[in-house]
Amino acid sequence: MDLRDRTHWIFDMDGTLTVPMHDFAWLHRALEVPEGEDILATIDRRPAERAAADREVIRAWEDEIAGRARAQDDALALLDALVRRGRILGVLTRNTLEGARLTLESAGLARYFDPAAIVSRDCAPPKPHPGGGQRLLRHWGVEAGAAVVVGDWVYDAQAGRAAGTATVLVMRHGPQPWADEADLLVDDLWGLAGRV
Repeated sequence: MDLRDRTHWIFDMDGTLTVPMHDFAWLHRALEVPEGEDILATIDRRPAERAAADREVIRAWEDEIAGRARAQDDALALLDALVRRGRILGVLTRNTLEGARLTLESAGLARYFDPAAIVSRDCAPPKPHPGGGQRLLRHWGVEAGAAVVVGDWVYDAQAGRAAGTATVLVMRHGPQPWADEADLLVDDLWGLAGRV
């Protein structure tokens, strides 16, 4: 795939731009969500009082991790290359907006992103729903064909595909059963820096 004509780049944050530190197995146990089920979707189906308490557990957990966030070694090289070429950058995350901003600040990545181009679960339905990507496209005033979503998880590719953008999955940990959900697979972000 030729990515040189993609002027708008939408990035997942955790695991893609930042070093993954989230222990989702622990969170599944803490919230009594069966392994393999979507945590946010499961909580949304719970009674309001329980759901509110569970969301507070998640928020506190995410914020604690956000304060220790570190950029992936290859993230800065790719973001620098994209900025040099005049590309517009955004973030699409399942985290809270406050947590996303704290993560980007802690990891030294905030300077690459207009705050209005950071979309979280506070702004739109969480991935794999296409609403967050569509929100960014409307904000930028561009068609989906101008954009690409880059992530490291199946929900990233599904959200991008549903929004009509190109999709790239970063396979840092080797082949995954859902790899065919993306238009392009790369081992790391270094693999993209030369294609932009």
